[in-house]
Amino acid sequence: MKTLEWENNKLKLIDQRQLPDNLVYIYCENYKDVIVAIKDMAVRGAPAIGVAAAFGMALADIEGVDLNKAANEIKSARPTAVNLFWAVDRVLNSQNPLDEALKMYEEDMATNRAIGKFGSQVIDDGDTILTHCNAGALACVDYGTALGVIRAARDAGKNINVICDETRPRGQGASLSVWEMQQENIPVKLIPDVASGYLMSQGMIDKVVIGADRIAKGGVVNKVGSFMVALAAKQHDIPFYVAAPYSTFDHEISIFDTEIEERDGDEVRYYGGARICPEGTEVINPAFDITPKEFITGIITEKGIIDPI
Repeated sequence: MKTLEWENNKLKLIDQRQLPDNLVYIYCENYKDVIVAIKDMAVRGAPAIGVAAAFGMALADIEGVDLNKAANEIKSARPTAVNLFWAVDRVLNSQNPLDEALKMYEEDMATNRAIGKFGSQVIDDGDTILTHCNAGALACVDYGTALGVIRAARDAGKNINVICDETRPRGQGASLSVWEMQQENIPVKLIPDVASGYLMSQGMIDKVVIGADRIAKGGVVNKVGSFMVALAAKQHDIPFYVAAPYSTFDHEISIFDTEIEERDGDEVRYYGGARICPEGTEVINPAFDITPKEFITGIITEKGIIDPI
C-alpha cells in the first residue's frame, strides 16, 4: 500500500488523519493543496513529506506558477523535516520537475528496502523491538525506515515482537504504527509513552529503532519523546538505532541549531475530541526533540550502518 501516488496529473495521498478507522484518499490538484496536506498532517513523515513536496513543485510547474515562489511557499509548510527542503531544491534545480519527482518517488522505495536489508542484520531472532511514533510505510512512499527494518527482519525469517508507544499528543504510534504492524501480521503491543522505561527495566525490550526528521552534527531530531526513550535505553544498555535515508542528513548545521516546530496547543488540550484540562490552560507543544549522538548506537542508512555525525 503506497502512501502517495501520481495519478492523472494529481497527487493521491492517504489521509493519515483518518487512520486507523478509515482508509481515505485525498487528491491534491495544485501545489497549494500539497502545502495544506503537509501543514495539516494529512501526509507526514520526513521521506513522505519530501516526495509530496517534489510533486507539489511538479504541480506548480504544470500550473505555470513561478517555481521560486512555489518553492518558498512549500518550504514554509513545516520547518523541521530536512527532506522537505532537500526535495524542493532538487526539483527546482532539475530540467523537468515532474520527471524529477517521479524519479524521487522510485528512489524512496528502493532506499527504504536497502535500509531494511542493512537494519535487519542488527535484529536477532526472538527480539522485542520498541519503536516511537511512525517511521513506517505511511511515513514514506512505501515500506518504511524504522518499520522497514522490522519488516525486513520478519521477511528474513526472524521471530520478532514489536512494542509501539502511543506517541502523544497526536498518537501516531497508536493509530499508525500499530495499524501497519497488524496489516503485516507482525505481533505488536501498544504501551503508554510513560511505560517504556519500566519495560526496559524489566528486560522486556531488546532494541529500539526509530526514524528521524533531521540528522545533523551532534545528533538526531525526531518526534518529541524520542530523547526520553533514548535516555531510558542508555540507562539499561539497550541498543538505540535510528533508521533514515541520506536525504535526512544536514551536514551544514549543528543539530542544536535546528528550528523545532511548535504546534497548536489544542493538540494537547484535547484528546479524542474531548478537552482534558481546564479551559484556557497554557501549553508548550514542540513537535520534535533532539537526541544527542552519544545516545545513538548507530544510524541505519541505505548505504549501511554508520556512526552519528
